[in-house]
Amino acid sequence: MFSEELEKYSWSETTERILSKTDADVLRALSKDHCDLDDFMAMVSPAASKYLERMAQLSQRYTLERFGKTISMFIPLYLTNSCMNGCVYCGFHSENPMKRTILTYDEMVNEFKAIKKLAPFENILMVTGENPAKAGVPYLAKSLDLAKEYFSSLKLEVMPLSTEEYRELTEHGLTGVICFQETYNKNRYNIYHPRGMKSKFDWRVNAFDRMGEAGVHTIGMGVLIGLEDWRTDCTMMALHLRYLQKHYWKCKYSVNFPRMRRAENGGFEPNFVMSDRELAQLTFAMRIFDHDVDISYSTRELPSFRDHMCTLGVTTMSAGSKTEPGGYYSYPQTLEQFHVSDERPACEVDAAIRAAGREPVYKDWDLVLQ
Repeated sequence: MFSEELEKYSWSETTERILSKTDADVLRALSKDHCDLDDFMAMVSPAASKYLERMAQLSQRYTLERFGKTISMFIPLYLTNSCMNGCVYCGFHSENPMKRTILTYDEMVNEFKAIKKLAPFENILMVTGENPAKAGVPYLAKSLDLAKEYFSSLKLEVMPLSTEEYRELTEHGLTGVICFQETYNKNRYNIYHPRGMKSKFDWRVNAFDRMGEAGVHTIGMGVLIGLEDWRTDCTMMALHLRYLQKHYWKCKYSVNFPRMRRAENGGFEPNFVMSDRELAQLTFAMRIFDHDVDISYSTRELPSFRDHMCTLGVTTMSAGSKTEPGGYYSYPQTLEQFHVSDERPACEVDAAIRAAGREPVYKDWDLVLQ
């Protein structure tokens, strides 16, 4: 399990290694056809900031070689904001006195129909809070069964499950799972996750092993930028990616770099703020480190930045996103998990991607492949 591998790495020593990287280390990394973890540390280090243009060119080259001029499109659907966790940065945390909604199956179908009117989406990401009693595996299985009638690719962003539960959901049409580790800093993890199942660091970080064991086709990873130093956190994620690729080589992988937005409850403020330039640096570094990994940007990012980055390394984007249950069919509105920055309708995002010389791809998977 990856938790055992992670124990071999010291957070503070890794941070020191990153900060000690020199221009020579960066140039050596950029000259290599295949980079290792030490090269990744060089590319996310402060020393690499002066080589951003060269990194952008390499990132664009590798992206074109592996993905062509395409951007895969997806849309998230929040099934519920009911959650038993106490994550201090999240508007859905259990002690926030807000209206809780769990979509009924009829409401869910109305959401599917409303989404299909926005754009020809075939890739849907269904999201829940962590409430296994009311929105557990039986609820998710039925949700997948219903979604199959409307979408070709079905992904979930839900509580970590057992290997057997992931395997069961693949039998209902599940093609991918996204799970955010939030931070790999085990010593500080429970500061942000004091209660609920999410407070169990090893259970969460080993969920990716369980996905691989279950044969989930696509595994999505991510850290929440703003909790801990992004350079160290993303280096640990790169380590995790390499581990998973070695042990579960039949799976496809994606990475996400969501920058924290202030939660709707008005409480937690980010400990670290990442600039646009630093997010670009991280994106380029990940693409140079791994030419094949899917890099996803959500509507957390501003339109101008997303439009620019879709030509330089990003390969998947969401559009027209709503982050509250029932947001597409206009059910009574509940609290958003976070407020999106790119509020453009899906058709405008599509037009912007085309104007940048890229082709939005709405379907790259078919249920017959299962």
